[in-house]
Amino acid sequence: MKIRSTALVKGFRQSAPYVNAHRGKTMVIMLGGEAIAHENFPNIISDIALLHSLGIKVVIVYGARPQINEILENHQCETPYYKGIRVTTGDALSLVMQAAGQLQLAVTARLSMSLNNTPMAGTQLNVVSGNFVISQPLGVEDGIDYCHSGRIRRIDIDGINRYLEQGSIVLLGPIAASITGECFNLLSEEIATQVAIRLKADKLVGFCSQQGIIDEKGNSIAELFPSDVEDLLHKYEIENKGHDDTSTGKIRFLRASGKACRAGVPRSHLVSYREDGALIQELFSFDGIGTQIVMASAEQIRQANIDDIGGILELIHPLEEQGILVRRSREQLEQEIHKFTIIDKDGLIIGCAALYPYPDEKMAEMACVAIHNEYRDGNRGLLLLNHMKHQAKKMGISQLFVLTTHSVHWFREQGFIEVGVDNLPVKKKNLYNYQRRSKILSVDL
Repeated sequence: MKIRSTALVKGFRQSAPYVNAHRGKTMVIMLGGEAIAHENFPNIISDIALLHSLGIKVVIVYGARPQINEILENHQCETPYYKGIRVTTGDALSLVMQAAGQLQLAVTARLSMSLNNTPMAGTQLNVVSGNFVISQPLGVEDGIDYCHSGRIRRIDIDGINRYLEQGSIVLLGPIAASITGECFNLLSEEIATQVAIRLKADKLVGFCSQQGIIDEKGNSIAELFPSDVEDLLHKYEIENKGHDDTSTGKIRFLRASGKACRAGVPRSHLVSYREDGALIQELFSFDGIGTQIVMASAEQIRQANIDDIGGILELIHPLEEQGILVRRSREQLEQEIHKFTIIDKDGLIIGCAALYPYPDEKMAEMACVAIHNEYRDGNRGLLLLNHMKHQAKKMGISQLFVLTTHSVHWFREQGFIEVGVDNLPVKKKNLYNYQRRSKILSVDL
């Protein structure tokens, strides 16, 4: 009796490559005050602890903007903003320190309670906070004295790394001391950015109210480049002109991730703090759930190499079983691997095609076209076709043809026309399988 795989098994298998890929990596997590105040906060902490248990080195940088706003309002203490930065007066500083200190204790307590009634029950976590960040005053700008608002002077990266190597989670807040013993209020996004850059972190992770950056149709944008981030920030600045104190978690993260990405942090991820499990879905699934900011796309078309054979075989095997593709042995693939182009997404091969040139007739065959069944909704087939056309043109090929039993209409939509066996190159004509009766379609380049 054949037992069907459950969703749990499928999800576990899908996440396994990411568990291996993330182990030993360093992640800086921006935990804004909005996320801490939300009812989903215990689940977020549980998921962060889960990351730690999987061998990921975690630095948490927490913010306290809404909590600071509340305590200042309760004490009728006004703090103006200038260029998006709070002017922290002497009267306000003690209240700011109080709000930030309470959050530090809240996060530490949640991480230190052995996470009872969670998947991480019984786990011992060491949380380390300290004077890893040394500050200095922002000073006076355009006649505005920022008072006790400051900037980073230096970061003890060796100290942070030492505790990470010992298996501790490092927790950093927005208040930092100076070499003169004063305390200054810093932007949490600036701390997260600089820590990620100087630690050479593998990822910067942030939270906002929505599931990443949402497009005009209401869908999450899966991937952004730094230039896209700049365009979005410019757009948001125009929309929020005159409201310096309304900077959202989304905007703060975009500022941080744009800087971090350009400085060498490979990827930054933005997910919702409202949705339970969003962090895990983003980091441990093929497509993620939020928005990632990258210098280079997580998905790329490239020439296949010998190490890709296993992935190609896994991709094409189901199609061979269905009779859609002609069977290819591992030995044949090894001999022809240089003819294959693949679509690589985070090390997973989700598409492939091969190009077999017949230079004497200035013709080439596009063969073994396959797209992973979970990625067929995009335009990846068209991307492969265009890539093959470009390759063929560089070879001096003037005509591209395919043999197919199932995709006739798709190729017709791309400009191919059906032709007879006599139109094939001589060598291919002699190998044509009349029992399979594949349709032959051709397009001029």
